[in-house]
This record gives sequence, structure tokens and C-alpha cells, in this order.
Amino acid sequence: MSLSHWDRLLLRPALSATTTPPTRQSSIPVFLYGTAWKKDSTADLVYKALCNGFRGIDTAAQPKHYREELVGEGLRRAIGEGKVGRGDVFVQTKYTSVTSQDLEAGMPYDPQSSITEQIHASIASSLRNLRASDDNENEAENTYLDALVLHSPLPTMTETLEAWRALETYVPHKIRNLGISNCRLPVLKSLCETARVKPSVVQNRFYPKADFDGEMRGFCREQGIVYEAFWVLTANPRLVWSAEVGVLAHQVGVSQQAALYCLVLALGRTVLLNGTGNEGRMRADLEAPGKVGEWAERFPEAWERALAGFKRLIGEEES
Repeated sequence: MSLSHWDRLLLRPALSATTTPPTRQSSIPVFLYGTAWKKDSTADLVYKALCNGFRGIDTAAQPKHYREELVGEGLRRAIGEGKVGRGDVFVQTKYTSVTSQDLEAGMPYDPQSSITEQIHASIASSLRNLRASDDNENEAENTYLDALVLHSPLPTMTETLEAWRALETYVPHKIRNLGISNCRLPVLKSLCETARVKPSVVQNRFYPKADFDGEMRGFCREQGIVYEAFWVLTANPRLVWSAEVGVLAHQVGVSQQAALYCLVLALGRTVLLNGTGNEGRMRADLEAPGKVGEWAERFPEAWERALAGFKRLIGEEES
């Protein structure tokens, strides 16, 4: 694996190269800063994450678990102080359906409206929340999202496709890429077969109950889809403290958590959600892939043994 793969991954073009004009290919950083459950600390933590090197943000238009408006506040603060430019940051949010919203926490749309109308209202709210500046004269034209993800499939495939078709109308000018989360393989296959704009990302839990999503990740690799893994630490204490991960951590000089992150990244076309609130951990986690990449180039046989051992640990067959 080349060192560049420890930094960013290219996303598949949102629209086919046969379209006129073809859409440009964008890239996604290997770490996205996860903003769920940050509550009133969201703006400060997003700002600190960007200042410490994160170049991707994951959020959702779901006040029950996210404060999307505070994500935007932290983003604008970092941009306003010159810490980052908008083009440097991959900004990803989600449309969350009624069944996963909380009426008491507020919603970005009228739950009685059609799915298509909900999508339009949710995107309008996200574009407003995640604008790069408060220059109202130019912001409406210049605001965009790098990715919009369906937070989960809707109750039926017909409803899921209705939502997807509404999302497609924003690509590529207001939304650069589309994706889906909490998704099973048959739904993803159906989207890939029928959608005009193919999914660029899939965001799923990486944990034992789903066999570490091996079939899903294999399909994503075949289709050029980036797999966004979450719950990597929380759901996997046995992996974190396994001998296989510990050996790599010791040899490279990184934490066991960071070593696990790097082994997951090495599974192919995979990026990670990382929601740490500790600035030291932010910096150490972001530095770890580079350290592992350099070590892997110096000691390729040892790296191959470490990766093979990890794949056996999660039940992944060698390709």
C-alpha cells in the first residue's frame, strides 16, 4: 500500500464520464471527525479537530443526536481564522427519515410532508447550517456539501428510491457525492443497479455482530465505493486489546487504538469516523497512518504478517 493511501482516497465520479460535462473526481480523507453526541461542545470540538489536522467532518440533520448548526459554527470559525479553507475540508451530512427523528428535539422538515419535500427542506437546512461564511450575498451561490448520506434506508425500497431521486437533483453543484448509512447489501445492490447517481460512500458499523461487514466491504471494493467504518473502537474492545493489534502498536510506536485504526484502513477503500474529544489523541491518531505507512515500506514482510493476522482475526479470507 502506497503512503498516499494513508492520507486520502479518491471517490468515484458522482456522475458517469459520459455526462456532459463530466463531474470531477473528489477525494475523501481517511479520518472523518464524528460529531454525534457532542451536544453544546460541538462547535469547539469541530474547531479543535480542524486546528489539529482533521480535514473531514461527519454530521447529520438530526437534532436528536447531532448539532449540525454548531458544526457549521466551528467550521466557519476555523475558516475565518485561516486555519483551513473550505476546499480543504470534506463536509458530509445526512438526511434522517422521520422514524429516526425526535419531535421534541426538533426536525429540519415537516414530518407530514412527502419524502421529496422532506429531502428538499432537510438539504436547505443543512446548506444553511454548514455554510462557509456569513457573507449572505455570495453564500447562497457558493455553499455546497461534499457528501449527503441517507442516514438509513427508508421503510420500503420504493420510499428509499424516492428519497434517492430527490437527492440526485442536487448533484453535482450543491452536493458532490451521495451515500447511504446503516445499510444492508441487497439495498446497496439495488441502488447501484437503478440509481442515476451511484453511491460513492457507505457508512456502516464495523463490529462482530455483522461479521465486520465483510461481504459489504467486498462489494464496495468491487464497485469503487468507499466504506466508512464507525464504532471501530467502541464495539471492538477485543480487537483493540488483541495480540495482533498489540504487536503492531509496539513495533510502530503508536497506541493500540491507533494501530487498530490503521489495520482497518488497510482492508481497502476504507475510511474511519473518529470522534475523540482529546486534542492529544486527535494529533496522535492522525499521525499514526503515516507512521504505519513508513514502517510498512521499511519492513514489508512484517507488515504483511501483521495484516494477515488481523484479517484472520476478523474472519476475512486472503484475496
